[in-house]
Amino acid sequence: MGSSSTPAAAAAAAAAPSRRKVALYLALLTLQYGVQPLISKRFVRQDTIVTSLVLATEAAKVICAIILLIAEGSLKKQFSNWTFTGSLTASGLPAAIYALQNSLLQVSYKNLDSLTFSILNQTKLLWTAFFTFLILGQKQSSRQILALALLIGAAILLSVGESSSKGSKGVGSDYILLYGIIPVTVASMLSGLASSLCQWASQVKKHTSYMMTIEMSFIGSMCLLASTYQSPDGEAIRKYGFFHEWTFWTVVPVLMNAVGGILVGLVTTYAGGVRKGFVIVSALLVTALLQFVFDGKPPSLYCLMALPLVATSIFIYQKYPYVDRKKKD
Repeated sequence: MGSSSTPAAAAAAAAAPSRRKVALYLALLTLQYGVQPLISKRFVRQDTIVTSLVLATEAAKVICAIILLIAEGSLKKQFSNWTFTGSLTASGLPAAIYALQNSLLQVSYKNLDSLTFSILNQTKLLWTAFFTFLILGQKQSSRQILALALLIGAAILLSVGESSSKGSKGVGSDYILLYGIIPVTVASMLSGLASSLCQWASQVKKHTSYMMTIEMSFIGSMCLLASTYQSPDGEAIRKYGFFHEWTFWTVVPVLMNAVGGILVGLVTTYAGGVRKGFVIVSALLVTALLQFVFDGKPPSLYCLMALPLVATSIFIYQKYPYVDRKKKD
């Protein structure tokens, strides 16, 4: 039988990066996620205004994305084909969902002990797989589902060591349910939905990851700027200035975060939101290793127990993808 691939599919396949390049994106994002907490701890002063760091990071993301578009020679084409409606469809909804998710996480974190929060927050991996199937029709094999379960188990183990020092809140169970458990559960669901929508926009609507980065950074920055009219950070910026407590080295974590944002877009586009979940959990192990190397803090027993779970889950997920038996026949 002749080939069933269409010219459009062939062109898309040609435009897609090689497996090695995708693996490089995944490895770099894992490293960035793992290094970021240590870099921020060393180079960001305690009294630095958080909103100024976030806005600077979003601006750096936009600059990096524009430079990359210029480098690949597609800047003019991307902006000539840009439409406001297309931008809202591809980036507006995910940006709004992520903003709501972050707000819910802040509410929940204040009213739950860290262990409960971390366990419920890891369900976003399952929600990502669910919405990827619902929106994109991307199915998981039974062994891949097992791999996701192992990954969630590893994430819970890694969370235990970090949360053991924080006890339970002394408030009523109804209050905890309403302002703790429900918000983090909804936030996890929204995280999976937003990640799947980003993947849909890039893979189905053919919205490039660089343009999505620019649009989502712009929308997120506008929302954050609007919040400064009433927020404590806004008051601090008006009183002390935007760069209060910044040093020359503060630029380092800002630029690293910006590069991470670019990599997130590339990973979501070419590897998918589920694999991004593997990156996030793997990065916790990288952080633990770096803390041992640079701070002399040995990995906890939980971290050592999680390591084989993460390695096994990644191997199973990559080795046993879903195969459509009808197409195979």
